[in-house]
Amino acid sequence: MNLKKIAKTFAFTALFTLSGQQAAAQDLLARQAPVDKRVKAVDTLTFQHLLDREYSGLPAEDLYADWENKYAHRATQLPDEYKIDLRDFCMPTPSRVVTSNFGYRARWHRQHKGLDIKVYVGDTIRSAFSGMVRMVKYEAAGYGKYIVIRHDNGLETIYGHLSKQLVRENQRVKAGDVIGLGGNTGRSTGSHLHFETRLCGVALNPAILFDFRAQDVTGDFYVYRKSTYNRESAEATRLRGVRGNGSYDPADVHSTATAANRNSGSNASSKQKNVASAATRKVHKVKAGETLYRIATKYGVSVEHLRKLNGLGKNANIRAGQLIRYS
Repeated sequence: MNLKKIAKTFAFTALFTLSGQQAAAQDLLARQAPVDKRVKAVDTLTFQHLLDREYSGLPAEDLYADWENKYAHRATQLPDEYKIDLRDFCMPTPSRVVTSNFGYRARWHRQHKGLDIKVYVGDTIRSAFSGMVRMVKYEAAGYGKYIVIRHDNGLETIYGHLSKQLVRENQRVKAGDVIGLGGNTGRSTGSHLHFETRLCGVALNPAILFDFRAQDVTGDFYVYRKSTYNRESAEATRLRGVRGNGSYDPADVHSTATAANRNSGSNASSKQKNVASAATRKVHKVKAGETLYRIATKYGVSVEHLRKLNGLGKNANIRAGQLIRYS
């Protein structure tokens, strides 16, 4: 083979190789374009999934437009009617003593947006319903150390003047979970729990929903109606507000015993047991048609456990509206 032929063969081979490389590069680019689009789509879906996982399941999403940790309350438009589920509750404190009503305070010339419940510094405070902690803050001229929880039933509850906060913002809590300790922080003249119930940021009288003297809610549901709320609030204060001149028996702050038991001269150790029992007491309100077996199954305990806690005999019947302890 002469030199001229060798040169032609080399040039052809080089051109073929270059063409092959260009074609391969073009194929790679052609394949890469849809891959990039698919990757972007996957990234978008992944990001959306992370957002959904982070923010889905927020309490009462259909009622509130946002979730923020800046304002304790910011009033928005109330619905004309809204049904609030009060089942599966826990009283925030075993105290039966209301020391200040909801409504106008002539002494201070301002509205009092909650109920003041007598507690002592260090007393256990619990979440009234299941939900998510929206705020854990301190306000020197107002609530002191306080907690705001938005609940699955649409309510928000505020717990003020605490000595200690035991939850964090955006933490999920269940009804009865310990959230703080009673105190005297902020604008307070004595240790107590300032307890608010709000709907869409608007304060509702807690006495409409909670009966602290009876340590119970006022029903399975409360239907808020703009047209009847003011009348119902006034009646709730009359029935469940401050008793007499506001004096109280210190035993009522902790004890869940009956008045007869409280006046029977029980010793200090039995009073301490009552305090411990009150702190861990969880109750279920019996609905029509429910049995002890169904209640026991719901809370993962035995029927015998329910009978023992509630002093029920083997043939005892339960009735709708009755409170059954399960813990």
